[in-house]
Amino acid sequence: MVKSVLGRGVGALLPEESQDDADRFFMCDVDKISTNPNQPRSHFDEEKLQQLADSIQEKGIIQPLLVTRKASNRYVLIAGERRLRAARMLGHEEVPVVVMEEGDDRESLELALIENIQRHDLNPIEEALAYTRLMEEFNLTQEDVAKKVGRQRSTITNVLRLLQLPESVRNDVICGTISEGHARVLLRVKDDPDRLQDVRDRIIKDQLSVRATERICTQQPQSDAQPADKVKRPSPEELPKSYCAAVVNQLTNQLHTKVRIVQQGKRGRLEIEYYSSDDLDRLLSLLST
Repeated sequence: MVKSVLGRGVGALLPEESQDDADRFFMCDVDKISTNPNQPRSHFDEEKLQQLADSIQEKGIIQPLLVTRKASNRYVLIAGERRLRAARMLGHEEVPVVVMEEGDDRESLELALIENIQRHDLNPIEEALAYTRLMEEFNLTQEDVAKKVGRQRSTITNVLRLLQLPESVRNDVICGTISEGHARVLLRVKDDPDRLQDVRDRIIKDQLSVRATERICTQQPQSDAQPADKVKRPSPEELPKSYCAAVVNQLTNQLHTKVRIVQQGKRGRLEIEYYSSDDLDRLLSLLST
């Protein structure tokens, strides 16, 4: 039943002939509507919200908001927060609503949440939180959720994995500071907080592509510790480690990339890493000045 009515709007939630439409659909005072604390969306794009307000200004609110009735003649929003916010931006005192009674069956409430997920362009983190709510509140598996929202199970699984990232990185995704693709790559280093933070900072500072980020995350970190019986003893002709470390540190700060000195007796080589053709051009420009 749920799958067959998805996409039909809130009208699909209401029996066709068994209720008085006047009791369920009316113009409601916006001040009597409270937002849903369980709303999956936490970030609202101001530009898109203004576009919706412009559309409402021209055509009105075509799709009613879905609410439940609470005490003291007040209502809690189930679906339609963007429409409510846009209406308030325009100074509208009333909006059209459809009331879902407390006695409505659990399937209808579940459908209302699914409709809310499908109707709005939630960012990946909000989408993951919405899927989690569906699974926890309605005892659904990932396979169940995939069928109900019309997506592949692998899509659900991949989106849910983003919740394993630390809150600061999740907030970056919500605000659009980094993309979902970057976030997926950062999952590879989620168990190394320092490295994750370092890569995240480089994504933003150097505007790294997803592919460049992948290359960084797949590199094996250099280990400073070596077993005592395998510590390489420098030859008398090699440069002191303290000097090499100072040079590496200075070049790293100047070039903003990984630098390494490899010694072979009196000889050696200086290795400077780059992560894309643009990054190589940047380094060439710095080295030629």
